[in-house]
Amino acid sequence: MKTGLLSTSFAALITAGSAMADTAVLTNYADIAAATFEDSVITANTLGTAVDAFVATPTAANLAAAKAAWLAARVPYQQTEVYRFGNAIVDEWEGKVNAWPLDEGLIDYVDASYGGVSDENPLAVANVVANATLTVNGVAVDAMHITPEFLAETLHEADEVEANVATGYHAIEFLLWGQDLNGTEAGAGARAASDYAAGDACTNGNCDRRAEYLKAATDLLISDLEWMAAQWADGGTARTEVLADETAGLSAVLTGMGSLSYGELAGERMRLGLMLNDPEEEHDCFADNTHNSHFYDGKGIQNVYLGSYTRIDGTVVHGASVSDLVAAKDEALDAEMKGKLGDTMMALGAIKTAAEAGFRYDMMLESGNAGGEALIMGGVNGLVDQTKSIERVVTLLGLDGIAVEGSDSLDNPGAVFE
Repeated sequence: MKTGLLSTSFAALITAGSAMADTAVLTNYADIAAATFEDSVITANTLGTAVDAFVATPTAANLAAAKAAWLAARVPYQQTEVYRFGNAIVDEWEGKVNAWPLDEGLIDYVDASYGGVSDENPLAVANVVANATLTVNGVAVDAMHITPEFLAETLHEADEVEANVATGYHAIEFLLWGQDLNGTEAGAGARAASDYAAGDACTNGNCDRRAEYLKAATDLLISDLEWMAAQWADGGTARTEVLADETAGLSAVLTGMGSLSYGELAGERMRLGLMLNDPEEEHDCFADNTHNSHFYDGKGIQNVYLGSYTRIDGTVVHGASVSDLVAAKDEALDAEMKGKLGDTMMALGAIKTAAEAGFRYDMMLESGNAGGEALIMGGVNGLVDQTKSIERVVTLLGLDGIAVEGSDSLDNPGAVFE
């Protein structure tokens, strides 16, 4: 286990010089990134093993095991999202592995209620599983072999439409669960294991190609995660960039915290769905796992501020932190920041607890559901409030010029319905 410098020695670094202290914080920040992405690789490989077993023997038990592996893989990955907005190398890569929402009709069969081709997306129901040829940007494309390269280079964001998500966690999620047709009622997707069966036992056709797609998407996810984990390892590009300049590095840290907290999580992933009362705005909509997705996003923000991450094997990566920097200058603000992060995690934890007890996230989104609105808005309000303290931290550390991502749902609600 790699660890940064412990907080107990941090006062000596402050005395020695702020640049040394900043470097210690950024080194631990990079160590936590490396650990969370390494855990993401480990759990994705476990998912790959489960997918291989399911494809080889497509039973209900093996499908359940693959689903469980997918759910477990989301836990470390969501804690990496705090690295997105301040680090261009992560933000530019993220769409390969976590893009959403997606027009799932591009990938496989969908219910008739889904609709058809639209002006916005000519490939909305292309169904590559059922069709060995398709037209992309007016050109006929051979889709006979569904490989990781085909998914990444040809199908993903085909026709330059962002909703044509062909790769990553959510494509795999759809292939394992199928569509969630329950609206704001209880229930996730209910894909049958027989969608992958051989011969006459195959349901909904093209079971061999569906399996080929699932295997290719999973292999691609693993390789994409391995690439990013390498960027944060010793000598990796992401680590080198964040350590190259202390001020720019700390700006990246606080930009990631503030942007995920405010515009992305509070706004686009939570407030927007509630305003629209739309379960299609759930982040993990097919698996009905959105409560966990939100919770671990919030946990990632807290991890970075406190400089501590608990790995999937139970070991802890801990070292010099932003909290240490703030406490050295303003103990009251550090206590405020810690308190607000804790309050937010309690609010996100309340959503998680309710969902696991049967009050699922899509049910919370139903129009007129006061209990659901209260739970979701508890999380939104906590995230917005902690962002105000993050902005105070930015000022305290002299990191002027940081731009936190916004969201119409928070900044200009009327525009959501235009």
